[in-house]
Amino acid sequence: MALHICSAQLNFVVGDMAGNARKIIEAARSAYAQGARLVLTPELSISGYAAEDLYLRPAFIAACDDALQTVARELAGLKGLHVVVGHPVGGDLRSRSVQVQRRLNAASVVCEGKVLETYAKRELPNYQVFDERRYFTPGRGSCVFQCEGLNVGLLICEDAWFDEPAQLAREAGAQLLVVINASPFHVGKGGERVARMADRARSVGLPIVYAHLVGGQDEVVFDGASFAVDADGVLAARAPSFRENLFSVVAEPGATAIALRGAIAPTREPEAELWDALVLGVRDYVGKNGFPGVLLGLSGGIDSALVLAIAVDALGKDKVRSVMMPSPYTADISWIDARDMAARLGVRYDEISIAPQFEAFKAALAAEFAGLPEDTAEENIQARIRGVLLMALSNKFGSIVLTTGNKSEMATGYCTLYGDMAGGFAVIKDVLKTSVFRLARWRNANDPYGTGANPIPERIITRPPSAELRPDQVDQDSLPPYEVLDAILQRYMEEDEGVDEVVAAGFDRAVVERVARLVRINEYKRRQAPVGIRVTHRGFGKDWRYPITGKFRA
Repeated sequence: MALHICSAQLNFVVGDMAGNARKIIEAARSAYAQGARLVLTPELSISGYAAEDLYLRPAFIAACDDALQTVARELAGLKGLHVVVGHPVGGDLRSRSVQVQRRLNAASVVCEGKVLETYAKRELPNYQVFDERRYFTPGRGSCVFQCEGLNVGLLICEDAWFDEPAQLAREAGAQLLVVINASPFHVGKGGERVARMADRARSVGLPIVYAHLVGGQDEVVFDGASFAVDADGVLAARAPSFRENLFSVVAEPGATAIALRGAIAPTREPEAELWDALVLGVRDYVGKNGFPGVLLGLSGGIDSALVLAIAVDALGKDKVRSVMMPSPYTADISWIDARDMAARLGVRYDEISIAPQFEAFKAALAAEFAGLPEDTAEENIQARIRGVLLMALSNKFGSIVLTTGNKSEMATGYCTLYGDMAGGFAVIKDVLKTSVFRLARWRNANDPYGTGANPIPERIITRPPSAELRPDQVDQDSLPPYEVLDAILQRYMEEDEGVDEVVAAGFDRAVVERVARLVRINEYKRRQAPVGIRVTHRGFGKDWRYPITGKFRA
């Protein structure tokens, strides 16, 4: 008899246990009506992922327990329906003043009003953005339950990346493995997941159904794209990415093995996946935190242009406001291009000159600066005036300020503390400048959300980048060419290669040492930067925990 499985690829809110339970209940009822008898929810779906130090609060765990019981009770009347629910469980035991941790990252199998089985995650990741050993104790043993005559082995996320948990499930009689997951997106991660699950399926000789979370949570984004692989590692089904989906997979017992079948969403180009990640990250950060809209400084440059296009795709034009704040050094083409782009996307556009404020600051500091040439002090005053104006508008109208700095700038400190870094959410904080150009061209060639074709004026993409804080300024006055800079940053920052290794790859030593120094001395700025969307395997956030004060130089 075939088993119809639903991977409930859903978007949860951390801490909204009642709302998350309702979402699970509604999804399970809908899937049941469509023939599913096994519904898989993502890892820690009751609490949302990741709840961080909320896991340490007893009241939080108690609310999760209550929500799990609500799910069981509300689905009691659906005969034969098994629902796998991810949730935290347990607490701390105290003995002779020593606190012993007993919290578990768990999944329970709920059927007809009862919790039949509870399994605890064995392999707890503690790298990149993961910090699960801070919160949870590793589980033991295996979990195999029967559904529609099939023995189903249950694993949680990282368990399936190692051989032992899957082997134990097979030894306990599993004919099929299901894995519930909350695996953060970065470029290329989807293909890596499928490849690793294919290896695992072949190593244990069992098919695997991989159910995945979707949605944005602070700096991380989950891309969905739930899938299934047969026992020989061949992809059998794949859900669309970056959207909620009740994804159906059918497990068909055969003479020698169980075959899986389902729809296979097509593979998409990396830029399309990256664009969707940024859009979802903005939409969920703004929506889940209750902001009525966003505003940003629109300079006529490529970074702010890209952020504006992302924001409109995420929120719609009515929730996005752009403000041009020209200084005495703003080129006419910057005005023209900013106005043009705002008109193309139909967003509110305002112009507030900062020239009067700039002159007032210079007059106030004239005695202190007497006899000294203008330098970065005057440049930063302009950026900080703009930051004050944007934050004033934010305070008055409630919209959150989106900052527009990219990863190349964040790495090297080519940004102004309390100036262009001032804001609530850094949309392209993890996007290198060369990727900014690539994404801009991709968006001009595609209109995935129907908000307007070719939104970025061509001149914004082709003109040399400039902060326009002094006459005839271009970025390459202060930085190496972006093609060189980004290639060095990928090796030095993302891959942890040392200076000598980067030089051995063909880069000029003086340039590499300069870039490494800029990365090192600007850690204090990054510590004060707003949270932003992580889209690479190494971003300036939880992935990057370097000291501000230190002497290591390699």
